[in-house]
Amino acid sequence: MKSFPENIHFKYPWRNYQEKVLNELDFHLEDNHLHIVAPPGSGKTVLGLEVMLRINLPTLIIAPTIAIKNQWKQRFCELFLDNNFPDWISTDINKPQLITISTYQGIHAFCNDTIEIEEESEEESNILVKNKSKNSLKSTETLIKLLKKAGIKVFILDEAHHLKNAWWKSLFELKYEINPKIVALTATPPFDVSPNEWKRYIDLNGAVDTEISVPELMKEKDLCPHQDLVFFTFPSEVEKKEIENIQTKSLKFFNQISNDQLILIALQNHDIYINPENHLDWIYENISSYSSGLVFLNHHKIKIDKKHFEIIGDQDFYIPELNFFWLEELLDFFIYSDYFKNFEEYRIELESKLKRNGFLDKKYVNFSVNENINKTLSTSISKLQAIKEIVDLEFKNLKKDLRLVILTDYIRKEYLSQEAENNFTLDKIGVVSIFEKLRRDNSQNLKIGVLSGSIVIIPNSALENLKKQLIDFKIENLNFQELSYDKEYCIIYPNEAAKNNLVHLITEIFQKGEIQVLIGTKSLLGEGWDAPEINSLILSSFISSFVLSNQMRGRAIRISKNNLDKTSNIWHLACVDTQNESGGYDVEILKKRFKTFVGLSNNQELPSIQNRFERLNITDIRTKEDLESANAQSANLASNRSNLAKSWEKALEKGNVLIEEIQVPFDEKNYQEVKLKYLQKTLGNLSGILISTILIFSSDFLGGILKGLGKFQSIEGLEIYFLLFGSALFITYGGFTYRTLKQYLKYKNISKNLLKIGRTVMMSLMNEKIIKTPASQLKLIGNQSSSGDSSCYLDGGTNYEKSIFIQTLQEAISPIDNPRYLILQNDFYKFPKNKSYFAVPEIFGRNKKSAIFYENQWNQNVGNSSLIFTRTLEGRNLLLKLRLQSMLKKNKHIEHINKLIK
Repeated sequence: MKSFPENIHFKYPWRNYQEKVLNELDFHLEDNHLHIVAPPGSGKTVLGLEVMLRINLPTLIIAPTIAIKNQWKQRFCELFLDNNFPDWISTDINKPQLITISTYQGIHAFCNDTIEIEEESEEESNILVKNKSKNSLKSTETLIKLLKKAGIKVFILDEAHHLKNAWWKSLFELKYEINPKIVALTATPPFDVSPNEWKRYIDLNGAVDTEISVPELMKEKDLCPHQDLVFFTFPSEVEKKEIENIQTKSLKFFNQISNDQLILIALQNHDIYINPENHLDWIYENISSYSSGLVFLNHHKIKIDKKHFEIIGDQDFYIPELNFFWLEELLDFFIYSDYFKNFEEYRIELESKLKRNGFLDKKYVNFSVNENINKTLSTSISKLQAIKEIVDLEFKNLKKDLRLVILTDYIRKEYLSQEAENNFTLDKIGVVSIFEKLRRDNSQNLKIGVLSGSIVIIPNSALENLKKQLIDFKIENLNFQELSYDKEYCIIYPNEAAKNNLVHLITEIFQKGEIQVLIGTKSLLGEGWDAPEINSLILSSFISSFVLSNQMRGRAIRISKNNLDKTSNIWHLACVDTQNESGGYDVEILKKRFKTFVGLSNNQELPSIQNRFERLNITDIRTKEDLESANAQSANLASNRSNLAKSWEKALEKGNVLIEEIQVPFDEKNYQEVKLKYLQKTLGNLSGILISTILIFSSDFLGGILKGLGKFQSIEGLEIYFLLFGSALFITYGGFTYRTLKQYLKYKNISKNLLKIGRTVMMSLMNEKIIKTPASQLKLIGNQSSSGDSSCYLDGGTNYEKSIFIQTLQEAISPIDNPRYLILQNDFYKFPKNKSYFAVPEIFGRNKKSAIFYENQWNQNVGNSSLIFTRTLEGRNLLLKLRLQSMLKKNKHIEHINKLIK
């Protein structure tokens, strides 16, 4: 077959954005590419299938996993063919048909003459590729011949963000030889990759044709009202003692080494610190090591010679206090460099001591960020009780309507027992241990199930339904076994023939309510898996990646055609380390996740939509009372589902266009107080100038009066006194006024400078043809908050253009790292030692012509400047001085913020 039967059609009405894409299909396909970006739950799969039918040519569909590959077939047969499974659909790349469905790994395996194998480890379900031979050219040619023979003329690339991996090479070869129409679908474009990687991504998928955000889908009611909630825990008593022991050991070791006299003697007597000018090349290549020595010497009250400050490039430079970071750098330097061989015996002893205490990992000293503490927090057994409390709360609110999914990383088969009782101590988080926790204390008679690639557990009450479906799917020889210690549950060990269909069947049983709580692995259910009835999700996973965390969360926000009033709660777990100011590793990972999550903010009386963890309005957790208060706040929000839809409606009144802006924090704590202080000082100094001016210009007048009165014999001396005194006051107060006025103006409108640099970046990106939208359709928007934080974003253009603008602007204003070119800002009021240097972003620093254009734009928009090439000896030394200053100074983090506009 070379075309589709005429009677195939989609069974349901199209959503507005889907219909818009379909109406504009011919226009989008003029370049043989259709590239769609939309969140999970927006119906990309169905849209891709309809596009395939309208193009009406043999199609190769490529998915990221075997589970999603099978889902494409199921979705097509269910929504277009009334569950018929025609023989012109193939899931075997060796036997292409009218529709052929494969995986990226499968294509890559075929082209490189390797074997694609699906295996499930304890952590996750993976598709592994094992070498078979090295005759890859023959395999690529064979696949091309097979696809051409089948008449394949359309490629559908599902979750196209996966193509930033090695598989793109094989696909480029197929694309070049077959010249197909490309339909690319993704929820998470790789905006965070390098320009070269992005170019490769666009070369394969085409420019983005359609982009849609979560607020836009919410406006169209294509996603359900939802909210993110956090449940905090403290480590168990055992875990707490483990952490305290590690922290006590770390502090004890820190105190010992920070007072180590042998290391002090070694540094004091080394030529690097005696004659640093003789070691400039080494210093500039080993800034961290060199700096750690200065910090250690300063810690011991050793006066730092001015020669070191000349190398740093700042005579008044501040040397930070010794902390864990600097001590780690120092020990790496002392133990593993070639500069302290005279202390070899002591170095070996110190290295052994680090190993014994667990502070050495692959020749890297690490006791400030301890992996054992991180693992203890992220896998804390306290989360088992948290999951139990969340499940009880959600069941209390939803009763029989509860459809709750728990996603985690490990299976933990060892918690299954063959005995009449299961009394294993549950001391590790995993699918089976979570199941056991809920099963053992199931006073509410919840129907609990497990779904993984190697183990499936269902309530016996659902068994009859499952067996009926197995007959319909012609699946035989499944091994059913009643749990030896609980007659209410049945365990299934899937065979290879049934594994893929079993996911679909268990999902259907869950959707119908015969399983109310389903526990599975993030790898099997986290991406591509579809169960629209989910109304509660617990993420008990330890990952923080942009793509997977967003995909997991997307499981819960889909609308349900069977429940138009559906709302969803998405629960995140975090174990708090109260000894850490930031809350510890687990909280930091959670905050990293939230940079990708857009949702309701609890910060204002009127609801709004933002990203970042701060939108939850949760204060730092320091005490038991703090923790209980934060969890009570989450519980209250979780129970108030009826208000969710109203909150989204109110928030969307502010707009439904999501923009990304850059936010530069103010350097000091109290912006308004600092600004007022400098204003008051400026006014006071202006008064001083006024008085001194009167003294200077009134000396003749006052002298004449005094002469007329005959009071003084020598008026000339008094006139000179007035003149000198007034001049001195004028110079003094003039200097004060200049400095305070300059500071006031700086604080008054910092955002203007950010806008000026932003315009420089925008015009340069247009010159590079990276931003292709005409300037007349673009606008830079800047703002300054009451706390002094400045923000800037690009209004207009595509999402990619906005994202690359933000990334490039951040590079331009961030601390100096290793750019090829620098901008020296030549402000007239700057003293030489206070010169301002800025990095020329990498994208403009590749060639001199682009860098000069950037400099010219800087001169027009910001002010007079000079361009410095850092790959000369002089430029290199300057660059490394700036890098050293950036390392030693504490710089606040520049944030990316998402918010709504009209």
